[in-house]
Amino acid sequence: MAATTNPTRVPLLERDQVTPEVATVYDALLKTRGVVPNMFKALAHTPALALATAGYLKALLGDGALAGSYKELIATRLSVLLGSEYAIKAHALSARQKGASDARIAAARGDYENGPFTAAEILGFRAAERLHRSPAEITDEFFATLRQHFSDPQIVELLAAAAAFELFPRFVDALRIPVTPAPPGV
Repeated sequence: MAATTNPTRVPLLERDQVTPEVATVYDALLKTRGVVPNMFKALAHTPALALATAGYLKALLGDGALAGSYKELIATRLSVLLGSEYAIKAHALSARQKGASDARIAAARGDYENGPFTAAEILGFRAAERLHRSPAEITDEFFATLRQHFSDPQIVELLAAAAAFELFPRFVDALRIPVTPAPPGV
């Protein structure tokens, strides 16, 4: 018997199948990313969730107290820890689109400890890995070390990004959402 691939568990909705509000999200994603991620094509089944997720991710992964490219690298790292091919590729692409070098992306996917990162950035990756294993690993002592390198807004963004990318890779993998093809020319 021939091996079969596991198809997505919900249909991926195209622009002509979604509400006008979700179509606006599709248009914005297409403009900024060059493609509408398949995750949004699944989320479109629940328009309020698609709209809220788009707003949340824009605030979470845009430039703020931390650079958006660094938060995308944190998301890439968490996606590696969760073994999510979809999320690894999506966040590596987004990190590149936000200015991360190939060397930084490769290090986030592998050995960040010896990658082209500052001591603070390496500490941020360690925080994300600790949170992945257990929130209890963000001990008072470790948090005091974070405070030596990051401001409160930076810590909030770092931990929010790490926590969010425990959720999204699990969501896409549970629904068997296929990896979004790279935009043309990438």
